Amino acid sequence: MRRREFITLVGSGTIAWPLAALAQQPAMPVIGYLHSGSYEAFAHLVPAFLDGLKDLDYVEGQNVAIEYRWAEGDYRRLPTLASDLVRRQVAVIVAAGGTPVAVSAKAVTKTIPVVFLTGADPVRLGLVSSLNRPGGNLTGIAALNTAAVSKRLELLHQLVPAANVIALLTNPANPFSEFEERELREAAHALGLILQTMNVTNETEIDATFADMSRKRIAALVVSPDPFLMSRRDQLAKLAIRYAMSAIADRREFPTAGGLISYGTNQAEASHQIGVYVGRILRGARPAELPVQQVVRVELVINLKTVRALGLEVPDKLLALADEVIE
Repeated sequence: MRRREFITLVGSGTIAWPLAALAQQPAMPVIGYLHSGSYEAFAHLVPAFLDGLKDLDYVEGQNVAIEYRWAEGDYRRLPTLASDLVRRQVAVIVAAGGTPVAVSAKAVTKTIPVVFLTGADPVRLGLVSSLNRPGGNLTGIAALNTAAVSKRLELLHQLVPAANVIALLTNPANPFSEFEERELREAAHALGLILQTMNVTNETEIDATFADMSRKRIAALVVSPDPFLMSRRDQLAKLAIRYAMSAIADRREFPTAGGLISYGTNQAEASHQIGVYVGRILRGARPAELPVQQVVRVELVINLKTVRALGLEVPDKLLALADEVIE
């Protein structure tokens, strides 16, 4: 064999061998992370999700990749963003932004596993056949916000017993809103209160709605468990203080931002569990056989600085029940 031919063969082999070896390496699975809110408002929940993945030995950038999609509070974008993840052929879709995301993800795929977080009954929404055996390509976490609706109204009534008209600030684009309004109306009737529903879909409407509630002398407000509304929690907290309104929301991020009080699911814990479920699916578990986890533990958080700003007095019994008091 001539020297030049030998060099050519060796050179070809040294190039071809690594390519063949790379071809035998398993492709890194890709997770599609879809949220109806904005990165700025909800990025603090991503680490909890990543910790859940780590429980199953999946680490972003090492043995799993993640494609993030944020709807920025515009639920009309969700079908397009979900379809984009389907075209990307992700291994799992995380519907982390509440009920609207779960509904959108279900509409675009019947094969890719979807792990959702919703505050409504996923069976009534048609997301799964049953909680114990979902039966399709969806499973996830049910935060039981509907069950906590009446309790939020009760807590607000304890703080402002003189307020006989309660406003519900809600986003009609969220399918959960109709469930919540029904539950809250029944709870208000039982307490002898009048409920007024105030619909908002953008930040400009929020400003106008607070001014309208002030003209109507509404002094107490329930903020709906809606990702868009929670993405505007700083705005809501400031407006509530400006117009002397006592407001309660479903998550601790609200009083942390300066709001009065919250009662509901710890979203970080729920995000962690989503990560665990995604890891189990990547390991081969079928969504149809993974029961929908029900979050039963709720937390009560009170911001005492806002209590003082509003001139309120918190009953000792309520303070004793609080999981956290922000000074």
